This record gives sequence, structure tokens and C-alpha cells, in this order.
Amino acid sequence: MTVERKHVGPRLSELVIHGDTVYTAGIVARDPVPEDPAAQTRDILEQIDSLLAEAGTDKTKILSATIWLADMSYYDPLNSVWDPWVPKGHAPARACVESKLARPKYKVEIRVIAAR
Repeated sequence: MTVERKHVGPRLSELVIHGDTVYTAGIVARDPVPEDPAAQTRDILEQIDSLLAEAGTDKTKILSATIWLADMSYYDPLNSVWDPWVPKGHAPARACVESKLARPKYKVEIRVIAAR
């Protein structure tokens, strides 16, 4: 079975496809200013929609999501964007944890695994 990598950089691939499983890297906001967790979440989910479409799938097929928050006080702002984005009846298995992210300007990071 082949492994297909897209948007390959020196450190990571933003998208990896193996068989009928699609993996994204941890996605952060493209422009994290303002440092608003809801705005960052919105941008991240738009990127995830685009990556999933590129892989021939969509958010109804997300199997699991891992969410890192720089501070758990961002939990409600995250969910204010996440909840309407997830299609009814298609909520993935999800973990949401507090973690120090790569740069202080990042408040949210999300990665997903989806079926095709």
C-alpha cells in the first residue's frame, strides 16, 4: 500500500494518505493575530476542510481529532466554533488538552484523522 504525502516540508507533511486513511499534521492559524482562540479555531477548521477535500474526503468522515489549547480558558471559545462546524451525527472521537504550543501567539492547534 502506498503512502502519499502532500505539502511536504523539511520537518513535516501537512497531509498524509495511507490507503483509505487521511492524517493531517497539527494545524495552527495562518495569521494568529489577533490572538483570539475562536478566530484561530475558525481559520484552522477552514484549513482542515481544504486539506480533507484535497484528500477526497470531508469532515463527516473524521474519525478522531486531537486539540491542544495553550490555556484551558480557551475551551468555550474553541467550542463556540467547533460545535456548529461538526455535522450533526458525525462527531469524531476527540481529545482536548492544555499544552504549551510552539509559539506564544498560537492559542489552538488541531489535527484530525479521517477515512476517505
